[in-house]
Amino acid sequence: MDITTKNIQAPPPVPEPSPTEQKRAARGATRPGDRIFLGLSRGSGIFLLVIMAAIAVFLTYRASLAISKDEANFLTAFEWNTSAVPPKFGIAVLVYGTIVSSIIAMVIAVPIAVAIALFLTHYAPRKLGGPIAYVIDLLAAVPSIVYGLWGALILVPHMNGLFGWLNEYLGWTGLFAWDGGPARSMLTVGILLAIMILPIITNVSREVFRQVPQMHEEAALALGATRWEVIRMAVLPFGRSGVISASMLGLGRALGETMAVATVLSPDFDIHASLLNPGGGTFAQNIASKFGEASEFGRDALIASGLVLFVITLLVNGAARAIIARRKEYSGANA
Repeated sequence: MDITTKNIQAPPPVPEPSPTEQKRAARGATRPGDRIFLGLSRGSGIFLLVIMAAIAVFLTYRASLAISKDEANFLTAFEWNTSAVPPKFGIAVLVYGTIVSSIIAMVIAVPIAVAIALFLTHYAPRKLGGPIAYVIDLLAAVPSIVYGLWGALILVPHMNGLFGWLNEYLGWTGLFAWDGGPARSMLTVGILLAIMILPIITNVSREVFRQVPQMHEEAALALGATRWEVIRMAVLPFGRSGVISASMLGLGRALGETMAVATVLSPDFDIHASLLNPGGGTFAQNIASKFGEASEFGRDALIASGLVLFVITLLVNGAARAIIARRKEYSGANA
């Protein structure tokens, strides 16, 4: 039987959308609810930028009032005496202490947090992983002053053994030389900060590793990969940008931590070559300890140091975004 196309009718032409509908589709909002949500989300983003700009303007204005009367070099001076005539204050010690303590915290916390996250997602049985994850969630909610009290009463008295070992075997470097003083040093602060940021990095990394497509892991296993090879070739590349984001969240808390550092550290305005000897200071600790007793000018000087911390935080987050953008082709976002 011959088949002809005489009786086959062409489908009716699809009407083209009107210019208004095309504009709405281009904006991504074609329904009233979508347009309302788009407006609210866009307004929230703009409002956040306005708040950030207002904070920057306020800090810059108050900082300029103090820095204009500072008789010392604000960036390099090793003293903080805002009540002197003329006033002299600088942030060299605060910059050093903030950066060094945060680096110590990150070096300790990030590898341990990633290892715990991998254990919970790929090694631990569910009956064991659930309670451990619950405890980690609770640790993330503990107030910083509680960590500070624990550090002052428990951690500091028990650091002498570690400090003595470091001094015996690594004291020749100068970085771990110890004169036998109290363990209220930058290393103790770094260890305490590492304990504080560990739950944050662990929780975020754990959730990232859970999002790895099961097909990627099964494909690696089908090719004969061991469990570690699966993690190295499928899990870690997928979660790299997420781990970086989690690390930046932890670094942000380490940079701005106040009460825990103020409780543990024995502050002074000097840069010590050894991480074990007491002394040093951070931006947040200096602001917390001096703000209540400071005069109006002294508060402006503290606000000036807060402006520097604000800039450091922005630079750190900008660097993290740049790293993630460079490695996005290897992340799971494009899988």
